[in-house]
Amino acid sequence: MKKLSAIVPMLNESPNIGGTLNALRRGAPNAEIIVVDGGSSDASVAIAQPLCDALISASRGRARQMNAGARASHGDALVFVHADTLVPKTFARDIAAALSDPAVVGGRFDVRLDESGLPYRIIGAMISLRSRISRTGTGDQAIFVRRDVFDRLGGFPELELCEDLEFSRRLKRAGRIACLRTRVTTSARRWDRDGLVRTVVRMWLIRAMYLMGVPPARLKRMYSDTR
Repeated sequence: MKKLSAIVPMLNESPNIGGTLNALRRGAPNAEIIVVDGGSSDASVAIAQPLCDALISASRGRARQMNAGARASHGDALVFVHADTLVPKTFARDIAAALSDPAVVGGRFDVRLDESGLPYRIIGAMISLRSRISRTGTGDQAIFVRRDVFDRLGGFPELELCEDLEFSRRLKRAGRIACLRTRVTTSARRWDRDGLVRTVVRMWLIRAMYLMGVPPARLKRMYSDTR
């Protein structure tokens, strides 16, 4: 891996974006960091601007923002990091080690939530285990991919929801997936806001319904109606 580009989609993330970008710089000191803002109305842009290599704007929507960041980037490997996710100090080294195997087209990290209680630890372990078994990742797991493979797959499908799941399914068909045991830390705010059980059930239901062919736009409406 010659050069890594980290793409961070952002929308009104002023409480989190500074920590995310500082952790990225520590974990990938030589990486190109591109933040893609979807129209933030808070202080996110002012906070992010001095902490990244480039800050661009794109139409709101995580898939559209990530694709715009990929187009603006120069790395031969790409990693997509949510604006509320902290990466480990070994981040870039772990990705480089995984991609040193020419059969590996991309991968993802294990995940933990930023709350220490037992239910949160169980949820993180369940997400990581499910991902390891299925060989697919979610956006919270810092999905990485070789640029040529990303381009060949057409980037992230610009869906209303489940763009990460669909991309991961396509990536799995392209070659070997590295399921790294190093963990990224993501915000537990969804679980805190909506309740642990309700959030887990909703996420598994949306995933199952998507795999059964329910249109993402309909799932998005259902997701919004439950918030």
